[in-house]
Formats: sequence, C-alpha cells, structure tokens
Amino acid sequence: MDTWQYRDSNWTEGSDFSGYEVEATDGSIGKVDSSTNDVSASYVVVDTGFWILGKKRLVPAGAVLGVDHDSQTLLVSMTKDQIKNAPDYDSDTWSEESRGAHQDYYAPYSQ
Repeated sequence: MDTWQYRDSNWTEGSDFSGYEVEATDGSIGKVDSSTNDVSASYVVVDTGFWILGKKRLVPAGAVLGVDHDSQTLLVSMTKDQIKNAPDYDSDTWSEESRGAHQDYYAPYSQ
C-alpha cells in the first residue's frame, strides 16, 4: 500500500472532501480543511479546531480506511493520540523534507 494513495480509487471520483468529518478509531478529530487527489501524493488536511490548539494535521490518503459520502465522513486508521502526535503541518513550509517526515510517521498506518 502506498502511503500517498487512497485504498479505493472509487472514493475520490469527482469528490472534494472539504468539510467532511474525520473519525479516528476512537472518535472525531475534526473536519477536512482541504484534500488532494494527486497520483502518489494524495492527502487530507484536518482542521482539529480547539482539540490540538488550532493546529492542522496532514493525513496521507493511505491512512484513510473508508469514505461515506452520504454522511460526509472519512474514517482513518489511527487513534486520536496517534494523530495528535503526528508531525505538524503548515502549508507555508510544506517541502520534500516535511513530506518525508510525514511518510515515516504514517507508513505503519497505511497498510
């Protein structure tokens, strides 16, 4: 499994996940702020709101377990604490180096 690809390509056909709820294995972590559907570079950015002091978390597509378009919900393969402990995401400083840090952290959750 590629960390940066959705497990099922049918999930993304014509879809923008912005505004979808994001559910960890143990509860809600926030809403999708933005998402991409780029080949081998797909991810969602989750706005965690007050839960992690207003920080955003980038979750690679491979960590997404399922998508329910009817309820506008993404299910991810991680607990809230695992997401809380993930590398910080800042769109202004996103680089190959930060992509590598995310790759290393999320690889076990993308299988």
